[in-house]
Amino acid sequence: MATRKTSPDDLLGPVTLAVGQEDLLLDRAVQEVVAAARAADADTDVRDLAPDQLQPGALAELTSPSLFAERKVLIVRNAQDLSADTVKDVKAYLGDPIEDISLVLLHAGGAKGKGLLDAARKAGAREVACPKTTKPAERLTFVRQEFRALGRSATPEACQALVDAIGSDLRELASAVTQLTSDVDGTIDEAVVGRYYTGRAEASSFNVADRAVEGRAAEALEALRWSLSTGVAPVLITSALAQGVRAIGKLSSARGGRPADLARELGMPPWKIDRVRQQMRGWTPDGVSLALRAVAEADAGVKGGGDDPEYALEKAVVAVARAARTRRDV
Repeated sequence: MATRKTSPDDLLGPVTLAVGQEDLLLDRAVQEVVAAARAADADTDVRDLAPDQLQPGALAELTSPSLFAERKVLIVRNAQDLSADTVKDVKAYLGDPIEDISLVLLHAGGAKGKGLLDAARKAGAREVACPKTTKPAERLTFVRQEFRALGRSATPEACQALVDAIGSDLRELASAVTQLTSDVDGTIDEAVVGRYYTGRAEASSFNVADRAVEGRAAEALEALRWSLSTGVAPVLITSALAQGVRAIGKLSSARGGRPADLARELGMPPWKIDRVRQQMRGWTPDGVSLALRAVAEADAGVKGGGDDPEYALEKAVVAVARAARTRRDV
């Protein structure tokens, strides 16, 4: 088996191993390899495969020589879920990879499928860490790195304000950084972040969620329609709704304490603890469950499971607002 370690900078190495559960980072690892391959050969053949699409023997067929000798990128998602026979095929390939083929293995890490993980590392695969960000400090570091990668300067206070305003979703944080750097010249400070989001509050996915979890259905629907009309992605709105309902569920089941202590326990900034405490009046455990189911259905609808994403969102907003009034209606 090959043991030469592939350089982290060699995007066209024979095998790239992306390890972790952070979807944004996993997608970026894939995009980097695909972009490098297409820069080398515009006709690169890209195959994006789920575990059930890579049956035993399929890898040999996918890596067989082509009449046109084009470059290939083979992406295997959730590699930890591959069948035992397919894992044998992949391990055999790792020992003798084919030139002009880049194999990208996305693995969640952990004990499941560890044999394949170890084999890829032993074979010298280029490895990209894609860990789930679970701590506020990690999200703050991510924001700083995003600004730095775009060649822009942002003060520590601005980075913190952005994390506090957006929350834990890395995709939303990355999108916010990109938007700020494209709209604002010079150093980005806390005042810039405050003005930017204050000026767009009515178009914010979090404004929709705040109104909904407070039981203010009419205002939530108005904010939703305004958000959609100004280009806010529906998936960001379902994400904000889910975060809002989950925050209420977490805080309602947490032991009492100071905002700072609860913030550390629940991974929220202290100011959000105070806000959620105000929003959770009227909520019951059953209401939280009903709201989460409604948001999950809307999320499926906006991601292609339904014909009318706007209707799916309106239905979810009304359901969440009704759930927020459960205790008051009893």
